[in-house]
Amino acid sequence: MALIVQKFGGSSVADAESIKRVAKRIVETRRGGNDVVVVVSAMGDTTDELLDLAAQCTPIPAPRELDMLLSAGERISMALLAMTIKSMGVEALSFTGSQAGMLTTPEHGSAKIVDVTPGRVREALDEGAVAIVAGFQGFSRVSRDITTLGRGGSDTTAVALAAALNAEVCEIYTDVDGVFTSDPRVVPLAHKIDYITSEEMLELAAAGAKVLHLRAVEYARRHGVVLHVRSSFVNDEGTIVYDPAQGHPKGADQVEEPIITGIAFEKSEAKVTVGGVPDVPGKAAQIFEVIAKTNANIDMIVQNVSGAATSRTDISFTVLIADGPRVVEALEATREELGFESLQYDDQIAKVAVVGAGMRNASGVSAKLFRALYEAGINIEMISTSEIRVSVVTRADLMEQAVQALHTAFGLDGDAEAMVYAGTGR
Repeated sequence: MALIVQKFGGSSVADAESIKRVAKRIVETRRGGNDVVVVVSAMGDTTDELLDLAAQCTPIPAPRELDMLLSAGERISMALLAMTIKSMGVEALSFTGSQAGMLTTPEHGSAKIVDVTPGRVREALDEGAVAIVAGFQGFSRVSRDITTLGRGGSDTTAVALAAALNAEVCEIYTDVDGVFTSDPRVVPLAHKIDYITSEEMLELAAAGAKVLHLRAVEYARRHGVVLHVRSSFVNDEGTIVYDPAQGHPKGADQVEEPIITGIAFEKSEAKVTVGGVPDVPGKAAQIFEVIAKTNANIDMIVQNVSGAATSRTDISFTVLIADGPRVVEALEATREELGFESLQYDDQIAKVAVVGAGMRNASGVSAKLFRALYEAGINIEMISTSEIRVSVVTRADLMEQAVQALHTAFGLDGDAEAMVYAGTGR
């Protein structure tokens, strides 16, 4: 008997009919002889609706109470799903994150998992029940409060439970058929990838691919959890995310992998340019120490060559738009101390990245990328690379055009348009 963890996102449990469809799939898995643990997100847009409601009540909701409010969304879906499964003749028990043993740091809205003690989940399985767990939430022993995990929280909950329970696989159900070469909402001819390495999936997630969250992929890689990204609307096989150190799931006789696996993009970043920075040792350290105190996450960094006449340079970097105003305010407050001349903030940018493990042993990838963007009339503002990724920053209104041009240039277009069953990709 295998133990399978299944995670269903908000679009998969958006209404009563969707919940019944998901329940049927879970029951089929259980009657197939498997132990089943299910992690659910809040129904549809419930989390956004709760956030809007909180904002109508107060402009700055208390973080502790906001977590209490937001955790209600997953509790609703877990209870409804458990009821539906029981009505189909299979025992099911629902558990909040704290009941399932999801222990976290005390930060509200962005807690990190520090331990998983799924004793009650294990007991439910031993009794023959399907265990339904509310994703996105946990409990801090430090503060003794309910916490939420932030973006990707339900995916991370599922992976953490799969690791703690030594599950055979963690199935992530979404509204597309798996991981695609790009978002099929932007590139209709994107095609499904059958197998992808965890390092490629990490790079795609970090570059903006929404089908799996970066935190969940990293947790899975660190704990050896096999991920299977599937559609909750059809029974077809999806995408297996595997550890290349363990070998290809199909064995050693696989043909050579393509140079480029996929193309990801992100519109949620802004570019900050600190102009006229004295080109002396330690100045960059001072600038980024100021930024670090804001808790902003820096992505790409570019420093220009110092001007011979002025001995000054410009430093540009990207941050999340949500962090941008805070970063600019901190830098402006220390302008005199840091000695820079100007500060520019641009939130009309987009990041596009091409990712592929085959890039390590291939030449000409950057040349093909730059040529494709040139022929599409798209200017590049920043460039960043890793062993298996090349990222560029361009104007936000040209992002989709850039993604489509690169997808075609690297031969990733499929023969037919991809099917999207709902609308979020989660």
